[in-house]
Amino acid sequence: MQRYFVTNQQPADTVELPADISHHLVDVMRAKVGAKIEIVCADHQAYLATVISLQPAMVRVDQPLNKSVEMPVTVTIACGLPKTKEKPQLIVQKGTELGATRIVFFDCQRSISHWTSPRREKKLARLQKIANGAAEQSHRTVQPRVVYRDSWQDVLTDFPTDTAVVAWEESAKQGEVSRLQATLGKLKAGERLTAFFGPEGGLTSAEINAMNDQGVVSVGLGPRILRTETAPLYFLSAVSYQTELNG
Repeated sequence: MQRYFVTNQQPADTVELPADISHHLVDVMRAKVGAKIEIVCADHQAYLATVISLQPAMVRVDQPLNKSVEMPVTVTIACGLPKTKEKPQLIVQKGTELGATRIVFFDCQRSISHWTSPRREKKLARLQKIANGAAEQSHRTVQPRVVYRDSWQDVLTDFPTDTAVVAWEESAKQGEVSRLQATLGKLKAGERLTAFFGPEGGLTSAEINAMNDQGVVSVGLGPRILRTETAPLYFLSAVSYQTELNG
């Protein structure tokens, strides 16, 4: 069943759909009066709704859908800028499907690509659109926010967290997994978790040491070296297993 986000509106008996959603529902999906859809309102609650009008597109809110699909912890994925446009798109799309609440791209020492204004705003708008579409497709009740920060320090400052980790390939090479297991095992429902990932060349030792000084824990992601676009998806899968499926 098709899901749409109408987060500019509070739930009511009837809801008028925004123009872009109306176009997709009526012109692309060829919906008819009486069709059933799901909508997510400003309260981040999903509702079953019935189309009652096409011009304008209006739906009747039938009942709330109480199945919880969001992770019990809030996860921010912070990625050093990759050098191609395809990699951020993949991270955003799949990261949304896997449950990220926020996706931050930040500049770091080994970043080859640098996002400068006004191109940055265009890139972020495009990535946000991808996140919104992925949130609808995966039937989430939250659309992750896609943002940019100039440095990892800005990420920590602007987005306070309860726990922060950084994926470091040297930890993986040394076979270190216990810190990842221990960190995820301590998570409690409602807590905030931030995970940092480097660009193609990885984060420098100086950046890792500075992060460690700020309380960010270095963790390994298994015995294999993962690409910059693969590591955050591996991590989100591990968080999902620990918090949603393990026991």
